[in-house]
Amino acid sequence: MTLGQHQEAFSRDFAKLLNHLHDNGYEVRCGELERTKAQQEIYFKEGKTKTMNSNHLKRCAVDLHIFQNGNWLTAKADLQEVGDFWESLSPENRWGGNFKSFIDTPHFERNV
Repeated sequence: MTLGQHQEAFSRDFAKLLNHLHDNGYEVRCGELERTKAQQEIYFKEGKTKTMNSNHLKRCAVDLHIFQNGNWLTAKADLQEVGDFWESLSPENRWGGNFKSFIDTPHFERNV
């Protein structure tokens, strides 16, 4: 699969995720989708990421700020169902809440 095809598949699944969130009473604010190498280097130096090979660099990852009843949800337990839904859409989809070494609950990506 080409990078462009992965980006298209990611976009389709991202639309499904947004619909799922809105249909289930969540409020969503979109964070970062595309990231430059320079920004990735800054995040790496600040410890906000553990990799220089982020899928944000490939436009196959997005950070979402998810709210319910006006409360920003950041705990894994509060977002597990959302992460499970995301991962059910494709075997390439990964949710940052399920990462082993660096829990990143706002992060949704397609592994490219």
